[in-house]
Amino acid sequence: MSQLSFRDRFLTPPVARAITAPGSILLAGAVASVALATGLPLLVAPVAGIAAWGARVLVAVPRNQAVERVDPFDVPEPWRSCVVEALKAQVRFDQAVEATEAGPIRTRLESIGQRIDDGIREVGRIARRGAQLVAARGAVDAEAARAELATVQRDADETWASGSKLERTADALQAQIDTATRLDGLIEDARSQLRVLDARLDESVARAIELSVRLDDAEGLRTVDDDVDHLVTEMEALRQALEETSGPETRASGA
Repeated sequence: MSQLSFRDRFLTPPVARAITAPGSILLAGAVASVALATGLPLLVAPVAGIAAWGARVLVAVPRNQAVERVDPFDVPEPWRSCVVEALKAQVRFDQAVEATEAGPIRTRLESIGQRIDDGIREVGRIARRGAQLVAARGAVDAEAARAELATVQRDADETWASGSKLERTADALQAQIDTATRLDGLIEDARSQLRVLDARLDESVARAIELSVRLDDAEGLRTVDDDVDHLVTEMEALRQALEETSGPETRASGA
């Protein structure tokens, strides 16, 4: 549903401008003149001119953008399960839309479906970013840093340690531990939020499917539409927050 039909792409301002643009009209006249000058039959000249004008208009038709692929197998668990659940909800919704007769209700469902498609892509992006953070966390050996820090702190009390670089070593080790702690919290929070968002998406889809067979409840669908829009906005905010997470450890993992 995220792909526009040719009709929708044709009925756009760029095409309207191309239809009436002086350049298009001049091109048609030029091609017709050339056809006449080369000795083609009189009836062929206007046909050639119209064909050239039509080609100019078709070039102006916007193309559908490539749809971002959402594949649950691009990420490991537990992120994969979140993507799978979101895709299942999308399939159920699409089936309900297909079963709905043409009319205002189906039009509203299709509008909701476009935002659901946006939400599915956001779930995929969140899952990929979450997996990157997990990989970054795996590169930080917090347990080893804690053990080494304990040794450094013990040695710091020795008389020979006076004036050594143990303090700076301890600071570096503590920084590693702090990084691991922050990543642990961020990853767990992202997992929890994504599970909640998944559940809310499933709930919204269930409500939309129920209302799709109640052809007299356009107001109910409008409420679902608003809820889905707010939900996708929250997904976008979560994804942006995760993308803004920076640091040497996340950049090194391909963030």
